Amino acid sequence: MAELYERNAEAEAYIALGSNMGERDKLLMDAIERIDAHPEIRVLRVSGIYETEPVGYTDQPSFLNMAIAVSTTLEPLALLREQLEQERLLGRIRHERWGPRTIDLDLLLYDNVRMDQEELTLPHPRMMERAFVLVPLHDVISDSHPLHEGVQAASYAALREGKEGITLWKTINWRSASEPFGS
Repeated sequence: MAELYERNAEAEAYIALGSNMGERDKLLMDAIERIDAHPEIRVLRVSGIYETEPVGYTDQPSFLNMAIAVSTTLEPLALLREQLEQERLLGRIRHERWGPRTIDLDLLLYDNVRMDQEELTLPHPRMMERAFVLVPLHDVISDSHPLHEGVQAASYAALREGKEGITLWKTINWRSASEPFGS
């Protein structure tokens, strides 16, 4: 496979976050802080937190979902593996597909990279079907990203159709790059 990205170049990536076990909002914020603490990842933008009904396996608590935009020098697979490690550290145990979870971190987009490997497919293959991904992603996706218009249209359509019972639960004021942590 030809290299689709320049080694050590900064890329903008988008990550979906979800939680429906324990202190859901705290787990989301802990995941964001852990990701931002990585020396090769910087959180740029954070969506609002949305409460959503479960999809697939529906006999479980509602989820809190959000999305973040990050700048990273990690390659896509390294970023994915870092996310999986953070899930593990935050207590994620994979019992059943679409089942309850402390934290779920999905790599949605990595610049304009397209790849289809056993471990990772980019863009995320089901993101355009899921309001719980599209609505938060719309909050953070760059206007210049090639999928911006598609995400915007699909997000508005999902909200109009009332898909997945998505409701804004809380807005987040993430620190700007020039502010000290904790402001």
